[in-house]
Amino acid sequence: MRRIATGLVIPMPLLLLYALAPAEIVMTAVAVLFVAHCLLRRDWTWLRQGWVVAAALLWAQIVLASLLAGHGVMQAVAFMRYFVFVAALQHWVLPDPRTRRVLARAYGAVAIWLVAGCWQQYLCGRNFMGYGRWADGALLGPLWAPRAGHALVMTALPGLFPLAIDLARRDGARGRLMAGALLLGLVVTMVLIAQRMPLLHLLLAMGLCGLLVPRLRAVVGAAVALGAGAVALSPLLAPQAYHKLVLNFVAHMQGFADSPYGMLFIRAGVMIARHPWFGLGFDGFRHACPDPAYFHGLPGLGVREGVHGAAVGCNLHPHNFYLLMGTMGGVPAMVLFAAFAACVLARAWRGGAATAPCDPQRLMLAVACVVVLWPLQSTSSLLTQPTAGWLFMAIGWALARVPPASHLQPLRGRD
Repeated sequence: MRRIATGLVIPMPLLLLYALAPAEIVMTAVAVLFVAHCLLRRDWTWLRQGWVVAAALLWAQIVLASLLAGHGVMQAVAFMRYFVFVAALQHWVLPDPRTRRVLARAYGAVAIWLVAGCWQQYLCGRNFMGYGRWADGALLGPLWAPRAGHALVMTALPGLFPLAIDLARRDGARGRLMAGALLLGLVVTMVLIAQRMPLLHLLLAMGLCGLLVPRLRAVVGAAVALGAGAVALSPLLAPQAYHKLVLNFVAHMQGFADSPYGMLFIRAGVMIARHPWFGLGFDGFRHACPDPAYFHGLPGLGVREGVHGAAVGCNLHPHNFYLLMGTMGGVPAMVLFAAFAACVLARAWRGGAATAPCDPQRLMLAVACVVVLWPLQSTSSLLTQPTAGWLFMAIGWALARVPPASHLQPLRGRD
């Protein structure tokens, strides 16, 4: 069973690009196989972890909220599969160093494929599928929807950044020059992609690397400075990117409450304020967003009363993991998700900074967890692919990289 699970996990980065339904099936299948493994081995020691307790309480809160709301109960029950998938990666699939190396190569190959696809579309006007830029100016890369930015961040952090750290650490000035070229290529590619949050995620990750890896500080500084130069030249080289990264971003920040994201955040805040204890059940935001009962401001936060977009300002989700949990399970669900995130980060970062120079992949997986779990950001929905896949793959992989002495001994043996 472990061999089957490993064979399912390795192609996940490619599935998260092109086959979202199979990616969902893989996560569910691996979770089921892991539970069967635990039943056969009669070993449930992995349950005695802080993040597992927080995840179980969060799941119970969302199931209870869905029962009270009268909808989405089965979806809420099935939500636990994601957390079991994380445990399977941590204790069963990825403790094996050879499996982790193969997965890292798969992530690196997908990152290179994304970069190549973005440049091909930028230079030729259309990608290999025949698609041009998205309506808002974002590059699609080798995809059919604007998902290349987030996918590149999630694959480059564990797949390419460790290579940059190794180059800067081992090969002197020549290695630092090569590392700088690699990081600069990623930054310029992200500027051309013209997706704001992935660009900010990449810059956050590079900043953390510069703080924790002294040999990389000058390299990171030079790459960021040259990336800023690319943004300055974007009105000439990529006007669509300049409009979205600069003009559109400034407009959103100046009038955030009336921006599309601001309206979603306000609507979610009103829902949580109206239902603070149990929220609106699984995927409650999508069901309740068009309801005029929530067309209000948040005077307590300085947001004046107003319709703030009314039904026109709705979307399928509130574009933030923590607000999504709050609309599904109230304030307790928000607190429990924050506790889950804190437990994951504490485990992933345990001794990580001290071992950064000699274990760059472990560092970059911990950085990836910070990037995806940072609360002040706009995100896609945690309930759908590919977001759920990228998030829980990163978490499970990061937890598996923590030395066994730092957590419960991983499950061993073959089925």
